[in-house]
Amino acid sequence: KVGWYNAVLLPAFHLPYPDDTLAFVVLSTPSMFDKALKPFVNKERLQMIRDPVDQCVSRHLSGVKEKFPDQKVDIIFDYEILPSRKPRFLAQTAAHVSGAAYYYQRTDVKLDPWGEKKIYGVCVHPKYGGWFAIRGLLLFPDIQVPFLKQSPPVDCVRTEEKRIELLEQFNFHWKDGRYRDIIEVKEAYSEEQKVYFATPPAERFKLLGLTQ
Repeated sequence: KVGWYNAVLLPAFHLPYPDDTLAFVVLSTPSMFDKALKPFVNKERLQMIRDPVDQCVSRHLSGVKEKFPDQKVDIIFDYEILPSRKPRFLAQTAAHVSGAAYYYQRTDVKLDPWGEKKIYGVCVHPKYGGWFAIRGLLLFPDIQVPFLKQSPPVDCVRTEEKRIELLEQFNFHWKDGRYRDIIEVKEAYSEEQKVYFATPPAERFKLLGLTQ
């Protein structure tokens, strides 16, 4: 429910819907690369592609919207920002309150070792670890679900030591991706996918056989 999200944030970040409004958080799993992105690029090869992943996600979520012709469906993508430069929604908070993935922050560590350093939090999925992405929100403004029960996310990084290791790796060594394997995962990115996301965005077109 939108109310779960708004309840943990300052008013400046609230979604402008009643508390009981139904919302879905959309995640992409490791298989998205082969099952969705590559077929999308092959199909759209002759069209103007600015950002392959964003446009692929947009196409698929628009397809979901078309499945509900009698319902109003609002879509907010993870890359959208407001005129104030704030994101339209805080993806990791949304994932946490929906129960999709646990958002680990420095407040989850009892003996904080970082002092004045800025430490960013990161979501971990119980099946995919850090090998997933939060892509957007689907909101159904006309559907109110007052009796929907909130399910907490799975706390899969249980020890203080592991939480410190997770936040250390994410904040100071994020490029090597070790934080993604903080737990044993059922599925991770393929080597091809790792190379793609490790490549600067402007150079990814070559990997996909596209001209920029």
